[in-house]
Amino acid sequence: MADAQPTPMPDGATGVLVLASGDVIWGRGFGATGAAVGEVCFNTAMTGYQEVLTDPSYAGQIITFTFPHIGNVGTNAEDVEADDPHALGMIVREDVTEPSNFRSVARLDEWMKQHGRIGLSGIDTRALTRRIRESGAPTGVIAHSPDGSFDIDALLAEARGWPGLEGMDLARQVTAKMHYGWQGGIWRLGFGYEDESPSRTAGGEKKPHVVALDYGAKRNIYRNLVRAGAKVSVLPADASYEEVMALKPDGIFLSNGPGDPAATGEYAVPVIRRLLDDKMPIFGICLGHQLLALAVGAQTTKMFQGHRGANHPVKRLEDGVVEITSMNHGFSVKTETLPETARETHVSLFDGSNAGFMLTDRPAFSVQYHPEASPGPQDSFYLFERFVGMLG
Repeated sequence: MADAQPTPMPDGATGVLVLASGDVIWGRGFGATGAAVGEVCFNTAMTGYQEVLTDPSYAGQIITFTFPHIGNVGTNAEDVEADDPHALGMIVREDVTEPSNFRSVARLDEWMKQHGRIGLSGIDTRALTRRIRESGAPTGVIAHSPDGSFDIDALLAEARGWPGLEGMDLARQVTAKMHYGWQGGIWRLGFGYEDESPSRTAGGEKKPHVVALDYGAKRNIYRNLVRAGAKVSVLPADASYEEVMALKPDGIFLSNGPGDPAATGEYAVPVIRRLLDDKMPIFGICLGHQLLALAVGAQTTKMFQGHRGANHPVKRLEDGVVEITSMNHGFSVKTETLPETARETHVSLFDGSNAGFMLTDRPAFSVQYHPEASPGPQDSFYLFERFVGMLG
C-alpha cells in the first residue's frame, strides 16, 4: 500500500481527513480539536443532523453528510437521541453558518466543541460519497488543529492500525449502565416532550409492559412504544435471561445499536433464544433485527457501503406497499440463511437486501430500518402498534 501522498496544504486549512489508502483531504476544522479514527460513511438525510450525530448506532463512525447546508438550524436540547454524540465526527461541504431557527440555542460548531466532536468543512462531499459508493466505506482519521499543524504520517499510521467494525462489539460501550423505567412520550410543538408515562391508561387499564434490551437505543423508540400504549423498562445490553424475566415482561424489544451483530450476539443471542423458547412476543429494530436473525440460525454480513439516510424505500411484501424509511446500518441479514420458520416481510428497493422478517412458529418479528424516524418519515409507526397490540 502506498504511503501518504498529500496534496499541497491549501491556505487556511485547519482540518484534514487521512484515509488508510493514503489519500489526504484538506478542509477547515470546527468543533473540538484533536483527531479521531473510525469508519467513514455517508448519510443522505436533509434534516435532523443532531439526531443523526447522537444516534448510538454511529459509534465508531465518521459521518459525511451529502446535504450541503448542515448546521443552518443550530442546535437545541430536544433534538437528541442520547446525552452525547456517538458519531466520532462529521464532514460537510459548507461552513457552519449562523443558525436561523426559533428553537436554536447554540451554533452547531459550538455544540460539537462542547461534546468533544470534530467537524470538517470545505470538503467535496459528492466526490467523497462517490468514492465510498464505488470502493466501500474506508477507514480514516479526522483531525482539527487551529494552527494547521498535522503529522500526516502519524495520522496515516493510526488509520491503517484501526481494526475496522467487523468483529467489534460496541453495544457494551453505548448501552444503559443499569435498569431504569422510561418516562416520557412524543414531542409536540409548543409543548415539548410529554412528561408522564403512567402504567395505566386513562380508563384505569394496565398497560402492557415492554422490556427493552438496549444495544444502543435511540430515545424516540421508547417514546413511540409509549405512544403505542406500552409501559417501558430498559435493561443493559448484557442483561441475563433471569434479569429480563424478573421484570415480568409482556413483550421484549430488541433495540438498534452499533458494531458487528455477530460479536454482540456472543452474549445477546443465548438470552434471545431462551425468550423465543418461552414464546415471548419480540420486536427487533436494526441491530435487534440482526440479533433475532442470528438467534434463529441465520447469518449476517458486512455490507459494502451500508444504508444511511432518511429516504430509503422498502417494499412490504404482504401487500406491495412501499414505505419510505430511515436507515442506519452497515451489516445485513443474509436472506438465504433464514430458516423455514422465518418469512421475509420487507425488502430494500435500493439493493434487494432483507429489511424485515417474522417467525411463523413464534410471536416475533423485526425490521432492518428505523420506524421511529428521528429524523425521517413516519410511514412505519404501525409496527409499534402491531407489537403492542400483540401483548393483550
